[in-house]
Amino acid sequence: MGVPHTSSQFIRLMDKRLRLVEDGVYKDLKSMIPVFYKMITSDSAWEEFYNVGDVPDVPEFVGKISYLSVSPGYHMKVEPKQYAAGMMWDRTFLEDKKYAVLDDSAAGLVSAAHRTMEKLGARTFANAFSTAFDFMTSEEGIALCGTHTTKSGASTTTGFDNSGSSALSKTSLAATRLLMRGFKNDLGERIEIGDNLAIIGPDALADLADEIVGTPKGLDTAEGNINVQYRRYKVIPYLRLDDYDANNWFMVDLNAMKRDLMWITRTGIETKHTVDFDTYAVKLAVYFRCAYAWKNWRWIYGHSVS
Repeated sequence: MGVPHTSSQFIRLMDKRLRLVEDGVYKDLKSMIPVFYKMITSDSAWEEFYNVGDVPDVPEFVGKISYLSVSPGYHMKVEPKQYAAGMMWDRTFLEDKKYAVLDDSAAGLVSAAHRTMEKLGARTFANAFSTAFDFMTSEEGIALCGTHTTKSGASTTTGFDNSGSSALSKTSLAATRLLMRGFKNDLGERIEIGDNLAIIGPDALADLADEIVGTPKGLDTAEGNINVQYRRYKVIPYLRLDDYDANNWFMVDLNAMKRDLMWITRTGIETKHTVDFDTYAVKLAVYFRCAYAWKNWRWIYGHSVS
């Protein structure tokens, strides 16, 4: 059992002579989870996903039907985890303090819960090159951004790698778009990548990305030639990525991302308030269960820049 906060810890709050007392004056970063994730609610202890491969080409008919077969895909299991925390206050302290601070600790716990979820949400990109999955058990076992495999027997020499190491520049941006357009399905066949593309990266790269995308012509040249990448991509600065790496960046197909990248809410944020029978301490708690996962990797190309 935790120890309640008491008057002795916040003795200054018992003194009416203080000019100003504040709490919670800084706002958290804005929520980015709805920007990137398909929001899913769950009523199960875990969720499982599976896919079946595409149908091969139709051969020439030579008098007898050729029967085609499809290959199995990969199985993936996602298990939401529990998160909980509490705060406890001595009742006499709450009654005797002279300032309107610490009055809404429940709201503070809710804010902390939202911040915790936002930090988890950033880990899709921050850990995109790692197989240390937070919630997933992946049959393929490959990082979100890595060299991927297939069960069909098709060659994976090209079209199955969605990771690089190039620093953000107009050249690497153009090359990455072409690499994404070269993605292939499980049979090794080309697939369509849409034009609704975005650059996701830390705030440290936002100005450079905006310059590349926002300059109509004459980018890094005196001839004034047109910039073919002008307004081709949306730039989405992700401030939480600066806490991990200031150089890594990603190109995403926004439509495919909102289909394949999932935020799973098993239990929404719940708060509880009670008074301890033996001590009259005021106890507050917050609880939630959530997970994130991706069904497919073909919506993203990531660069891990050393």
